[in-house]
Amino acid sequence: MSKLDSKIPAGPLKDKWKNHKDHMNLVAPNNRDKIDIIVVGTGLAGGSAAATLAEQGYNVKAFCYQDSPRRAHSIAAQGGINAAKNYQGDGDSTYRLFYDTIKGGDYRAREANVYRLAEVSANIIDQCVSQGVPFGRDYGGQLDNRSFGGVQVKRTFYAKGQTGQQLLLGAYSSMSRQIGKGRIKMYNRHEMMELVIVDGKARGIIARNLVTGEIERHSAHAVVIASGGYGNVYFLSTNAMGSNVSAAWKIHKKGAYFANPCYVQIHPTCIPVHGTQQSKLTLMSESLRNSGRIWVPKKIEDSVAIREGKLRPENIKEEDRDYYLERRYPAFGNLVPRDVASRAGKERCDAGFGIENNDTKEGVYLDFSTEIIKKGKEAAIEKHIHNPTDQQIYDLGKAWVEEKYGNLFVMYEKITADDPYKTPMKIYPAVHYTMGGVWVDYNLQSTIPGCFVIGEANFSDHGANRLGASALMQGLADGYFVLPYTIADYLSADIRTGTIPTNSADFDKAEKEIKDKINFFLNNKGTHSVDHFHKKLGHIMWNKVGMGRTPEGLKEAIAEIAQVKKEFWADVKVPGDVDGMNTELEKAFRVADFIELGQLMAIDALHRNESCGGHFREDHATPEGEAERDDVNFKYVGAWEYQSDDITTEVLHKEDLIYENIEVKARSYK
Repeated sequence: MSKLDSKIPAGPLKDKWKNHKDHMNLVAPNNRDKIDIIVVGTGLAGGSAAATLAEQGYNVKAFCYQDSPRRAHSIAAQGGINAAKNYQGDGDSTYRLFYDTIKGGDYRAREANVYRLAEVSANIIDQCVSQGVPFGRDYGGQLDNRSFGGVQVKRTFYAKGQTGQQLLLGAYSSMSRQIGKGRIKMYNRHEMMELVIVDGKARGIIARNLVTGEIERHSAHAVVIASGGYGNVYFLSTNAMGSNVSAAWKIHKKGAYFANPCYVQIHPTCIPVHGTQQSKLTLMSESLRNSGRIWVPKKIEDSVAIREGKLRPENIKEEDRDYYLERRYPAFGNLVPRDVASRAGKERCDAGFGIENNDTKEGVYLDFSTEIIKKGKEAAIEKHIHNPTDQQIYDLGKAWVEEKYGNLFVMYEKITADDPYKTPMKIYPAVHYTMGGVWVDYNLQSTIPGCFVIGEANFSDHGANRLGASALMQGLADGYFVLPYTIADYLSADIRTGTIPTNSADFDKAEKEIKDKINFFLNNKGTHSVDHFHKKLGHIMWNKVGMGRTPEGLKEAIAEIAQVKKEFWADVKVPGDVDGMNTELEKAFRVADFIELGQLMAIDALHRNESCGGHFREDHATPEGEAERDDVNFKYVGAWEYQSDDITTEVLHKEDLIYENIEVKARSYK
């Protein structure tokens, strides 16, 4: 009997969420101000949850390590947010969004959670429009939509190339209203250091004021973790430099199971690595794949000439270009899912056709010349320009592309000094999003009673691969439309509990553990910086737990990470003082957690003897190089239970995935 109870409601799929809401316990409005809720993280998931819970009347304490919730990494999302509105009349529906998400996740996500996500998606758009989010609109004033990878309809709502920023500002405005009313106490520049459990329930956190260095105790009747993903375990990623796994990892070590840690999304449209001293990668929005065509030269000598600076890509004839995604996947072309596009790009570069002159020769082209000419000709007809010149066509087409993607093109040119209207963009896959995370049930509650996890920090909706524009959808769905119902069911038993005291032995113990670790870091006589160890970990992770994984490489990674961990605790040097701002101390705690998680990721990837989504085992591939799932033996969620500092002792628990409304079959985009 599995320890995991997903609490999926009975009944037909389309009725589960409605019936579940109808039969949940409630907290009456006049009792809500008796209940305190802590929200850790104020990106889209945490910000929307904090705003909604405070609007309902609960007392909310919100924590973010940035100087403002407006700086959450959600702001970096560019391309859009999915919703099944069918504004384009092209066949979209709740079921279609549900189907695409399950298929895109390679049949490794829970049916009930994904259907609920699709069901509430339409509400998100209405909510955000009401907040004033400036979504793109068509000529007639209706909300416009884009296509994204893995789908054959237009369902992605967008605000140019800054959708995440605009959605975050919407959530922040709602938070600000509640802060002004005193219902949200906002703790900027605070980091959660430990979860406090009292009588088996999550009842508070230990936090560090990152400006003064003060260690603080905060109690609540429930704790919500909304701290994002763990892509920075690879050191180089598209995530903000401060993004980390510590809040999720702290609750894992207190009893919350960590599910599917090996599922990592490699995004195909990142600006390639340019040198060994780089510490951050930049993502170009997936929305660009609507208009751009991905290619490498057909002739390997042309690739060599490009790398050596002897040939310009614009000078390669059309017949000498290999549009390899269109060749391999004609039905979806350049809009195949991210994992498929990433592996195809890696295959071409591994074969010697890469075009970037870096250490690894890794890079492919994203070319907009075809779209510029096509849209230029359409615009000329609309403007009744007969026999337009090539320059007129180019100018009109460029204007169309600029209106759709202008800020992305400006960003690319500032980083690379290339004009992407004339010279194709250089792109290559990079670590972007993590589908794994803390295991939660249908109510978004972890295996620790009273500890809820939302957004990218949980595992629940994306299976082994997230479709583009679905991260924003999940974060806002969890925060606005799911958690406020499910947390009330839990909190209904706490209206007579009263304020949770912080002067208990449980808080004493948790605070002492943190202070002892701080003292260790600041007094350890090491010789290497925190970044030294983070880079070593990242090198192991990218090369052996990255896009292509082998049993041999994973076993080596497990052993090598253990050695990095040993060296870290013996030889890390953390300068500075305990009282005041100390960014190296912050990083030391985070990298210590990354090291342990990295080892668990390798263990999980070694255990999962199949290829699915973002987890690609080279020993489990079809003759054509596609992922080869094993639905007989691995159609389950793998949730790991912490045992000790030796991560190799973690215990695996399995939640079987049962599909009653969808046919499980080979995932094909051809």
